[in-house]
Amino acid sequence: MPRTAAAAPRFLDSNVVLRYFERSDPDKSHRARQLLERVERGEEKVATSALVVFEVVFTLQRTYGVPKASVRDMMRDLLSLPALQLPRKDLCLDALDLYVEKNVSFADAYTAVYMRSRGVTEIYSWDSDFDRFEDVSRIAPPA
Repeated sequence: MPRTAAAAPRFLDSNVVLRYFERSDPDKSHRARQLLERVERGEEKVATSALVVFEVVFTLQRTYGVPKASVRDMMRDLLSLPALQLPRKDLCLDALDLYVEKNVSFADAYTAVYMRSRGVTEIYSWDSDFDRFEDVSRIAPPA
């Protein structure tokens, strides 16, 4: 049932987003599309979290084999909907770009973007993917 834009948002879970992108269940895909079209028109507000974004990115890439650049574009379109509320949406959008540009996991890209936002330049990690970020110094935990 459609709601007014003034109503409190409902939470948007990853399975609805995945059904929107992946169409193995035509009924759920259609219903997800209808919901997101209402959000796009501003007829309904939804809220989600960075964890949902992580799960969708991971599932699209790993389970469905969607190339990183396509995942970025799909998620960028979704996250750009004004009626979709996401705390620090800018971090997720920036991380999507780094995820493709640096060819790293979305989690590593998000971590690098989050570190920048906090003015943190050093990370304890054995993950050499952090060496791909010019503004991050990776430090192996001491013995």
